[in-house]
Amino acid sequence: MSSASKNEDGTRNYDLPTPLGMAEFMKQGWAPTPLVGIKESEAVRFCRDRRTKLSNEFFGTRLVIPAGALKVRTNDTDYRFRAHSAFSWLTGITASESVPESVLVMEPRSNGHEALLYIHPRSTRDSEEFYRDATHGEFWVGRRMTTEETEKRFGIKVMHIDTLPGVLRDATDTVVLRGHDKAVDKRVEKHKKREKALDSWLSAARLVKDSYEINEMQKAVDATARGFVDIVKSIPAATSVKRGERIIESAFFGRARLEGNELGYDTIAAAGAHACILHWIKNDGDVRPGDLMLVDAGIEMESHYTADITRTIPINGKFTPAQRHIYTLVYEAQKAGFNAVKAGAKFKDINDAAQAVLAQGLAEMGVLPVSIGDSLKEDGGYHRRWSVHGTSHMLGMDVHDCAQARNDQYRDGVLEAGMILTVEPGLYIHPDDELFPAEYRGIGVRIEDDVLVTKTGYQNLSRSLPSHPDEVEVWMANILRQ
Repeated sequence: MSSASKNEDGTRNYDLPTPLGMAEFMKQGWAPTPLVGIKESEAVRFCRDRRTKLSNEFFGTRLVIPAGALKVRTNDTDYRFRAHSAFSWLTGITASESVPESVLVMEPRSNGHEALLYIHPRSTRDSEEFYRDATHGEFWVGRRMTTEETEKRFGIKVMHIDTLPGVLRDATDTVVLRGHDKAVDKRVEKHKKREKALDSWLSAARLVKDSYEINEMQKAVDATARGFVDIVKSIPAATSVKRGERIIESAFFGRARLEGNELGYDTIAAAGAHACILHWIKNDGDVRPGDLMLVDAGIEMESHYTADITRTIPINGKFTPAQRHIYTLVYEAQKAGFNAVKAGAKFKDINDAAQAVLAQGLAEMGVLPVSIGDSLKEDGGYHRRWSVHGTSHMLGMDVHDCAQARNDQYRDGVLEAGMILTVEPGLYIHPDDELFPAEYRGIGVRIEDDVLVTKTGYQNLSRSLPSHPDEVEVWMANILRQ
């Protein structure tokens, strides 16, 4: 049970008691409502391949991968459930089909592993859970699939979650993806090193995307691009009220809920000097003509794959000379980052290429205290005063995907065809930064696109969104003219 204020049966202290007459009456008069036309998910064959790779890596060991439980927002109300990415990646279960406290168990067999999915299945009408349990009851949270329906949909053997504790009590060598389901964690002995190895493998295995994943990522990017159009359309409303950043945020959220599951992460809607705050999510500032608006946003699809795109746009549709100067420098740095993306290159090359352009541009503006070469040295980094974040990260089911992969696989690793990552240089000149002339202070610019590594280079999945300053102005004018 996720909420401390709920009882073991899912009821709350303020719920009405159930009279005997009502309890008996609730069992009567229900027509059968089986799901019809269930089709096997298109992810099934990909998930089988993923589980086979996992099995080969951990032969002879029972592996327990929980979906996770509900997380308390406040008191007895929970956040919307979002399954752990590794669970979704291995099962193909989408956001609207996932059930809290589900657990995937890879049971060791002589020839590998048998995949078993333990779920909390549909409430039957002859049980009080149906109408009394605010966590699981169908009257409260809607219909779940039965075990049989789930098997048909996801091509995996399904068991009732109530049978899992008995399974975990035996002597089979077991490793759990720990920290995501307290009830499961309590039943499995800790193996810190092996648990870390499992977590790391499940991250690294997602570095290279299969064709299903690439297709889902393109859907996420395309939906996000439409969300950016909604943002531009909302600018007149945003400039007419206090806290207009929240109008911008709301416009994008509407698109995310319409076309996807959710936001991939909290939207950054940063007007004016707020654009210099890298993770500005308060979004309570005014939107003023003449300022820039930096929006970093992504839509997560039902499959949990998310985009991550940033555009910095002039609120009144036209860049000032100072804004254009900084913006163009970031634009050129991103081009250099793009050109470093290719199979066989180092992941670090993307950042190095973009940072070199930024350092040169800052030197030409006379703000570096040392030469370009000295600033780019490992013990230098003076130019990073205005660009403290990295230029790239992996992208997929998590906005910062594959985060538990080893450094030699990721940060110090080599790019492979099929990887998807961001290219996102930025420059941020805080309003109190006296090293810059006054007209540049308070300008923050980031341009971020989502890129697929190919054998010969890269494919910009978010290329439909303009980024050149001239194209941005035309794009905005065309949208606002509609």
